Amino acid sequence: MSSQVGAATRPLKVCLVGHAAAATLNFRGPLIKDLLGAGCHVVVLAPDWSPELKHRVESLGARAYAYPLLRTGLNPWHDVRSLVALVKRFRTEKPDVVLTYAAKTNVWGTLAAWLAKVPRRVAMVEGLGFALIEGSPGERSFKRRVAATALTLLYRWAFRMAHRVVILNPDDARDLQLCCGLPVHKTVLLGGIGVSLDEWPRCAAHVQPLTFTLVARLLRAKGVMEFLAAAREVKAKHPAVRFWLLGPLDDSPDGLGEADVRPWLQDGTVEWPGAVDVRPWLAQTSVFVLPSYREGVPRSTQEAMAMGRPVITTDVPGCRETVVDGVNGFLVPPRDTKALVMAMSRFIEQPELIERMGRESRRLAEERFDVRRANERLLRVLLQKG
Repeated sequence: MSSQVGAATRPLKVCLVGHAAAATLNFRGPLIKDLLGAGCHVVVLAPDWSPELKHRVESLGARAYAYPLLRTGLNPWHDVRSLVALVKRFRTEKPDVVLTYAAKTNVWGTLAAWLAKVPRRVAMVEGLGFALIEGSPGERSFKRRVAATALTLLYRWAFRMAHRVVILNPDDARDLQLCCGLPVHKTVLLGGIGVSLDEWPRCAAHVQPLTFTLVARLLRAKGVMEFLAAAREVKAKHPAVRFWLLGPLDDSPDGLGEADVRPWLQDGTVEWPGAVDVRPWLAQTSVFVLPSYREGVPRSTQEAMAMGRPVITTDVPGCRETVVDGVNGFLVPPRDTKALVMAMSRFIEQPELIERMGRESRRLAEERFDVRRANERLLRVLLQKG
C-alpha cells in the first residue's frame, strides 16, 4: 500500500461512493460516524443530494458532493460521464481510500479511483443484483442476459483494479470467484452490515391482530408476488389476519408497477402505505416475511430481528444467514407460495411461537448483526496496510 496511507502524517481521507443519497445515509450512516470517530476525513458522493439530505450528512462532520449517475440500464454515454466526473472528483479530493458499494459504483468508481491513482480501493458487493440472479425457466429475457454478460465482464475488470472486495455471504463469494474472476486473496467475507441495536430495540410480541409484514422495494426478485398470493390464500381462511407491504416502487427492469399490486389492494388482502419509516410498523408486526430469490444479507431482516420479530424467509444465499430454521423462524423454498402459506399458518395455529421465536431473533441479531462489530471489521479492511 502507498506510503501516503501508511505514513499517517495527516488524517486519512476516505471517500464513499454511493448510488443514492438516502440509501447512503440509511445504510452507511453508522460507518460514516465510525470513520469520523477514527479521525478520518470523510467525503460522501451520491447523485441525488437534496438540501435536507446534504445537511444531514454534513451535520455528522462529513462533506457531500453530487456526481452524475444513471442507476439502472446500459447507456455508455451516461456511464462515461459518471467515470469522468468521478476521476475529476478523486483528483481534486485526493482521497487515501475509496469505498464503493453498488453495481455501477463498484465498476465505475473503482476504475475512476484506479485512474486517479487512489492508494486504496475497496468495493463492497451487497448482493448479486437482478442481472446475475438466476431466473425461473423462461424468465431470462434477452435484455437480462445481455445485462448479466456486461456486468460479469465489468466486474472482472473492476475486481482487477480493487485491492479488496467485501462480500456479505459465502455463496456470493464463491459465485463471484467462479463467474467474475474475483481473486480469493482479495475476497473479504463480512457477513451482514449490521444494525444499531439501540436504534432498533426489541418490542413486545404483537399478536392482535396477527400481522405479517414484508419490507422491500417492489421488485419481483424480492418475492412480492408470492407474498401477495400467499396473503390472499391465508386471508380467505383467516380474514382477521393482517398483511402489510412496506416499500417504494422501483424503476429497475425487475420493478413492479402500481397496477401489479392494485388487485390485492382493492380486495383488502394487503395494505401498502409505500415508503415509510418502518419502525412503528414493525412494532405492530407479528412475523416478518421476506420471500426473496437471493440477497447479500438483507438489512430489512436484520432490523426486524433486532426488534424481536420471528422471520419467514427463503432458503437461498443471504436469506438463510438470518434464520435458524425452527429457532427464530422458518425457511421456505423460493417461488413457493404453498410453502409460504404453510409457514404463515404455523404462526396462526401456534401463536405462542411469535414470542419464543421473536426472543431468538433478538438474540441472533445481537450475536451476528451488531453494526459496531461489522464496522470494526470493515474499518480494518479500509484502513489496513498492504
